[in-house]
Amino acid sequence: MQRILSTALPAHIGETVRLAGWVHRRRSLKSVAFLILRDAAGLAQVVVSEQAARARLEELPEETTVRVVGTVTANPSAPGGVEVTSPVIEALGDPAEPPPFDLYRPDLNVSLPVLLDHAPVALRHPKLAAVHRVGAAAVAGFRTALEEMSFVEIHTPKIVGTATESGANVFELDYFGRPAYLAQSPQLYKQIMVGVFERVYEVGPVFRAEPSDTARHLASYTSLDAEMGFVDDHRDVVAACHATVGGMLAAIRDLAGPSLDLLGVTMPALPREPLVVHFSDVLEMIGTATGQDVSAEPDLAPAHERWLGEWALREHGSDFVFVEGYPTAHRAFYTHPDPARPGYSRAIDLIFRGLELVSGGQRLHRYGDYVRALTARGESDLSAYAGYLDAMRHGMPPHGGFAFGLERFLARLLDVPNIRQVTLFPRDLHRLSP
Repeated sequence: MQRILSTALPAHIGETVRLAGWVHRRRSLKSVAFLILRDAAGLAQVVVSEQAARARLEELPEETTVRVVGTVTANPSAPGGVEVTSPVIEALGDPAEPPPFDLYRPDLNVSLPVLLDHAPVALRHPKLAAVHRVGAAAVAGFRTALEEMSFVEIHTPKIVGTATESGANVFELDYFGRPAYLAQSPQLYKQIMVGVFERVYEVGPVFRAEPSDTARHLASYTSLDAEMGFVDDHRDVVAACHATVGGMLAAIRDLAGPSLDLLGVTMPALPREPLVVHFSDVLEMIGTATGQDVSAEPDLAPAHERWLGEWALREHGSDFVFVEGYPTAHRAFYTHPDPARPGYSRAIDLIFRGLELVSGGQRLHRYGDYVRALTARGESDLSAYAGYLDAMRHGMPPHGGFAFGLERFLARLLDVPNIRQVTLFPRDLHRLSP
């Protein structure tokens, strides 16, 4: 007899089936006992009325793994409208030790440090597991949307020989007797690969040695990156990013509907066409609305992002708004300047519900422009960029791309205050286990 999952029970009423999973909860009444079995799909109610089976159930604490063979019986009050009766229950391992919290309760009302310390068990809770089902659906949507636009998935090195993007915030390690670093992003590699496949993307870990002890920073997170060649300007990147986010939201609805219901998620509003505003216009709007002089700001402060998110939803019915044209001097060396507006760039950010989610834009693609840009920033020795600049020397099309962190996206989508609540095993200033 082949095992089935709990969600398949309604299709087998009147049949004998085999289930397997964890003892989620036991409830004993005077003449009957109930076993709530948890598997990867959900919960199943097992009715235990025979005295010997009830005695056996008493020996199986919550979280013990078991196999159940029984008859599927209709019962509108049971989960899914069915239950399993006349069961034979077999333990698949030793009786489990009780976890430090009750996983059968609707919510785990314990502190975040306790949850993180006991993550291997806490993540079994249906709501915590649902968070990561949503994350898996988001990544599936990211991949599908980009592949439909002819992007090719790549896998770039996570150990690099030079700290070329931001030397102060890298993790250094000993690489067979010489220094190496954990990669902060696949940025330089994905640009190089535009010269091979034209359109590429990657899903993978990145590492930031930022001494930031905040609710929105991690030392390691999952980065969703894309880069595309033969763009006219950064607006092509905006269009691709907008379509990708739309694909991610669609996949979450299709693949993680039960998880969304369990978590009570309100899905965000994404307009048909991207909403785009220029950086200078944002500062002007904020200055007019608040009476503050923010005209000289080089970037958007968190308070400005929140204001812009509220404006986008109120005025345009959108939870997403792209900001273009950030000052060139405050963007990465590879950022393409805006020829029509000196001092401004073709960089973009995507603000999601008042929080920066995506950074990107058009990149430089001519070798000479890179030499000038790096020299202007005090980089006289370009040997650290040799392989990267080699790609530009040998012909690179106009290109651009975008990247964002999966965990930050999930935290905003699920409306949780701390990014660690949506991270499997967070790494930060204080945590290196489990």
